[in-house]
Amino acid sequence: MDKQTRRDYLYMRMARTWAENSYCVRRKVGALLVKNQMIISDGYNGTPSGFENVCEDENNVSYPYVLHAEANAISKVARSNNSSDAATLYVTASPCLECSKLIIQSGIRRVVYGEEYRLQDGVDLLRKAGIEVVCLKDQPTELQS
Repeated sequence: MDKQTRRDYLYMRMARTWAENSYCVRRKVGALLVKNQMIISDGYNGTPSGFENVCEDENNVSYPYVLHAEANAISKVARSNNSSDAATLYVTASPCLECSKLIIQSGIRRVVYGEEYRLQDGVDLLRKAGIEVVCLKDQPTELQS
């Protein structure tokens, strides 16, 4: 296994761990933004700052104001001194269409994800924009702890 692939699996494992911070019940998603082998931002799906940490209503439907992990990571880096230009985004689920638009606009050049979202229009848009997209579903046994 080459160094980049090994790093991809390790960062994806970290994104999965970060997803555990989510208060969402239906699905926990984590994201890491990496540039020059440094994590410059992170995010998980959840409510905006200042909102109660409840993501779903009594019918288990997500509230419309819940932010996706990718949007949280991109928003967080925007408030820092870092730049997402030419970075890699590691996210536990493939990006939706709206997050893919943010990814394109933020200058991210590579997206690595772990599982397919129910719709693939976001991944299709990323590829159309020339962004490298990699799906890493299963961790190789030599990297499992």
